[in-house]
Formats: sequence, structure tokens, C-alpha cells
Amino acid sequence: MTAVPEELEELREWQSRLRAQFPITTGHPEPVYLDSAATTQKPQPVLDAAWTYLTTTNANAGRGTYPWANRTTALVEHTRGRIKEFLYDPAPGLSSTHFTSGTTDGLSTIAHDWIPAYLADGDEIVVPEADHQANIVPWLEAQRLLARRGVDVRVVPMPYQAGSGDYDHRALAELAGARTRFVAVTHVHHVYGGDMNVHRVRQAVGPEAVICLDAAQSVGHMPVSVADLDVDFVVFSGHKALALPSTGAVWARHARGPAFRPGGWNGTPNTVGIASLTAALDWLDAAGLGRIEGWTVALAARLTDGLRHLDAYEVLGCQTSLAADSAVQRRRGIVAFRHREIASGDLGFILFSHGFMVRSDSHCQGSAGEKTGSVRASSHLHNTPEEIHRLLAVLRTLQ
Repeated sequence: MTAVPEELEELREWQSRLRAQFPITTGHPEPVYLDSAATTQKPQPVLDAAWTYLTTTNANAGRGTYPWANRTTALVEHTRGRIKEFLYDPAPGLSSTHFTSGTTDGLSTIAHDWIPAYLADGDEIVVPEADHQANIVPWLEAQRLLARRGVDVRVVPMPYQAGSGDYDHRALAELAGARTRFVAVTHVHHVYGGDMNVHRVRQAVGPEAVICLDAAQSVGHMPVSVADLDVDFVVFSGHKALALPSTGAVWARHARGPAFRPGGWNGTPNTVGIASLTAALDWLDAAGLGRIEGWTVALAARLTDGLRHLDAYEVLGCQTSLAADSAVQRRRGIVAFRHREIASGDLGFILFSHGFMVRSDSHCQGSAGEKTGSVRASSHLHNTPEEIHRLLAVLRTLQ
């Protein structure tokens, strides 16, 4: 058995205690779930919160005056404030939180309900065309919507560093100008696994441009501070942060441009999803997001370190950070790779036959991203070093 790295061994007791709180893991100890970038498994306290809500308080929010309805309304409002706390909002009285069905829905809402009132003829928006489609398509739709109204908005592709998948902040600074009004960015890349250094985007585009952050792969996986990032929107999915599906949120700062108010009539919110979300945020805070980040980063480093010694495989993203002891920023729990002869779809089936659940396709990446599919292994707190060693052992047999 390969030795467990020191940074993981120090957290072993903490991780074992929290892993035991995931019923799907304890109930199915043999399969290895490595697809947390797609959706996360749920700890027992989150499941308990959903069950308790449905069996004691289930009612519509903001519609009735009886106790169950009042408690549901209070739950919804509490969760709005809880999200601000979770994001380290330095001025919660000047921001707002709006519930969505997930990141895609949240980004689309900004594109359709806020962008048209903010942009004028001749303005520019920066779009990250090698990121997830959800952070590309809505902005192109907004451009087309404005064009039908006679407003010409230019789309500027986000520049990337060759070979790493990181944003090229120096090139962005040269592209940005007085008409750069809106910049769409991703916090952690869903294929390359890198922290995209969003604070440098603010430095590149200046103090006036609105920055919208796709935080689908960071909220629930690492600490996220809007005070440090200086962004105007944060959009995330609850189901990627240990909560139930069809739950998500948009946090809006209201410092640049008009206040964000989603259009249309507000129907019934996903109240049980909201109950699960506030429980998930509480659980993550108690577990320690810094520790969770350290655990998953170390697991990813184990995997890239093993893959770099296997000639049959190509690891996507930064090539200078593959070694476990690399001084370069390492992947945030997400590792995408290819076999040089076995198609990624076939490799995914092979790995499943050995008990590993990974994603194997193009990962919904935009037109400027990878042209060939890959296998993506993404971890969370319930994963262990032994599972990574087992995965590497299987991959080694396919050399």
C-alpha cells in the first residue's frame, strides 16, 4: 500500500468521523464515488433537516398567516441571511440573495433580467469561452436580445494562458477598456480544477466593470469570500454543496449598476431544498471549509502525481503542478485525464466495472475548450487516500 501523505494523515480522525455521516457511503462501502463536481452526496444532518421540515412544517412561504406558513417564511428569510454569512459578505445590508434552481438558472436570470437594463450601445462583455456552457450561453443570448432592440453589444472572448487553462490576466488587462462593462468568470474550473485567481481579474478590468462569478465548483468545496474577491454576483448550486437538487442562489452586491431584481412573478420557492441548503451550510461550517479544501486538494495531488508516472495518460490543465510536492497551485479536487489509446467513454465504463464512478465526456465545456472528451475524477470529504490508490492501481493495469 502506498504511504498516506502527511497532510492527509493529520486529518485522518477528523475525516473518518465526518465520512461516517454520509449514509450512501456507509451503506455502500465498496463503490467509490468520484463525481462530486457533478453533484455531491448528502450527509445525514442535511437529510434529517429535509425530513424534519416535510414532517413538521411543510407549507408555502409568504402566503399564509398560520404557524407552519410563518415558520416556512422565516426559514426562507433565515437562509437568505445565512448565505450572506457563508460568503463573508462585509455589507449584508447592501446586498441581496435570490433563490434559483441552480447555477445555470441563476446565470440565465442575470442575463435576461439584469443585463438588458445595464448595458448600452457600444458596451463590451467578456465571456469565458473555454469554461462551462452555463457561463457562456446566457451572455450570448443577452447579446442577441439586445441586438433585437437595436443595442449593439460586443462580446470579447476571455484570454487564456496556453497549456494551463488559466485566465491570462495580463492579456485581459490589455483588452479591457472604458466600454468593458461586464465580465463573466469562473471561480474553480470544472475541467482543469484550477482556482482561476478572480482577484486578478478585478485588477485587470478596473474598479467599474461588473464581475459575475460562477461559483458552482467552489461554494461547498472551499472558503469563498466576496470581501476578498470583489465581485458583484456570486451564483452557485445547492446540489453541488451537499444540499438537495433544484436548489441554488444568486448573491448580488448592488454596488455597480442597478439593483438586481429577478423579473416575473415569484412563485412557490423550493422550500424543502432551502431547508436542506441552510443545513448544508451549517454542516460545512462546522466541518471546516479550509480543512475540506486541504483534504480534496491533497487527494487531487495524489492522483496527478500518480498519473504523471504513467505514460499512457495525459492530464489536462497545468502541467507544472502535477507533482504532489509542486509549489505551483494545485487542483481543487478535480482531475481530468485521458488515456492515449482508450476512448474516454470506454475508460469510464472500465472504471465503473472496477467500482469507480467518474464522469467521462466533454463536461459541457465551451467552444474554446477541449475538443476531445476526458475522464474527470472529482472528490469531496468522504473520499479517502486508499480510494485514490485503488484508482491508480486500476489505471496502471491499462498502461
